[in-house]
Amino acid sequence: MAALALAAWLLTGCLGTTTDSTAPIDIQRPGTWTALAPMPTARQEVAVAELNGQVFVIGGFGPGAEAVATVEVYDPATDRWETRAPLPAATHHAAAAVVGGRLYVAGGYGGGRVSWTPLRTVYEYDEKRNSWATRAPLRIARGGLAMIALGSHLHAVGGAGDSPSNAHEVYDPASDRWTDAPPMPTGRDHLAAVAFQGRLWAIGGRTSFVGTQYATVEIYDPATDGWATGMPLPVGRGGLAAAALGDRLYVFGGEAPFRIFSANEMYEVAGNRWIAKEPMRTPRHGIGAAVVGDRIYVPGGGTQPRYAGTNVNEAYTP
Repeated sequence: MAALALAAWLLTGCLGTTTDSTAPIDIQRPGTWTALAPMPTARQEVAVAELNGQVFVIGGFGPGAEAVATVEVYDPATDRWETRAPLPAATHHAAAAVVGGRLYVAGGYGGGRVSWTPLRTVYEYDEKRNSWATRAPLRIARGGLAMIALGSHLHAVGGAGDSPSNAHEVYDPASDRWTDAPPMPTGRDHLAAVAFQGRLWAIGGRTSFVGTQYATVEIYDPATDGWATGMPLPVGRGGLAAAALGDRLYVFGGEAPFRIFSANEMYEVAGNRWIAKEPMRTPRHGIGAAVVGDRIYVPGGGTQPRYAGTNVNEAYTP
């Protein structure tokens, strides 16, 4: 009984709330979560990116699980939100990333609760003009993909059209052109991706809502133009978010059949292991993460399996 009491104290007293991660728990430095000004519009399956110190939350499912074109921007300096020009078309499950000082949104789905249409569309945001322009489309239509910047190029991986894809496409803004790159070893959608140590890390994902939930971590190195296998997540899931801050990589939330995760896990390079940090205050899936300064911002998402959009806006400080 004493051992059980000690375990409960470690989980609840030191971390604040019980974590659903099976990783070793960091008792000494779990980090903290802060509740911030809520998003004006409750949404899930959003695209999230940082541009010029602000957090963009793009598209997603609105009320009634219908696609929206909404773009709202959070300023950490003022703890306020601002509405920006909407996407040219309502889109959910898209991916967003910034390269060369410009924000790009790729893929996703049109339609809502009844029928989803995979998209090839790519939009570029001009902050000075507060406007969107259409750029060369993806070679393969898909939603639930992930996209990151490496150097001067964008890399879009995974997603699904009719089935989960291992597509890996690279975009050159200078030529407005997509080219094929070595495919991701494991085809999956609802994955997270992050640029870390000069490489692309593709994390988690799934084959379908009730299908295989991957703990898989696969790493693309542009120097070798090849993929390697990384340390898998402690628990497989899709609909999660990832971010790199300094020499640490973090993964947040996610969804498995009939389950939403509060997990906040950090990859420790030296030990080649995942460590459980302070769990999210609000368990969510269909989220994205953005780094500004020494914080990671995780706005919106779904609080229940399937459709349950929220306007929660929380930030993690390691």
